[in-house]
Amino acid sequence: MLERMLKKMNIMRGKTAAGDRDVPSDLSLSSIDKVTFYKRDKIVTDLICCEVVAADQFWTFHEEIPGWDALIAHLSGLPGFRGDWFAAVSQPPFAPCETVAFER
Repeated sequence: MLERMLKKMNIMRGKTAAGDRDVPSDLSLSSIDKVTFYKRDKIVTDLICCEVVAADQFWTFHEEIPGWDALIAHLSGLPGFRGDWFAAVSQPPFAPCETVAFER
């Protein structure tokens, strides 16, 4: 299922949309060690990003990637996943607001 989602997000096997990070073919919930959300200042707006750490590797996604909602829905299945992550990371504007939504 996740491999389909990654393809939907226009991520080629082995690369993120940015092309600079490896992406697993299977990012199962049991392999995820940490999920962190933060913002990048884009001058006029903020870009919400998500870093996923699994098996000593990490992958970075952002809200403008097609399939973002599917990724968030998948990550929300983690036990104890912080449901208020968006409120925590979105305010105040233009501040990084790093928020750990899940950690083993």
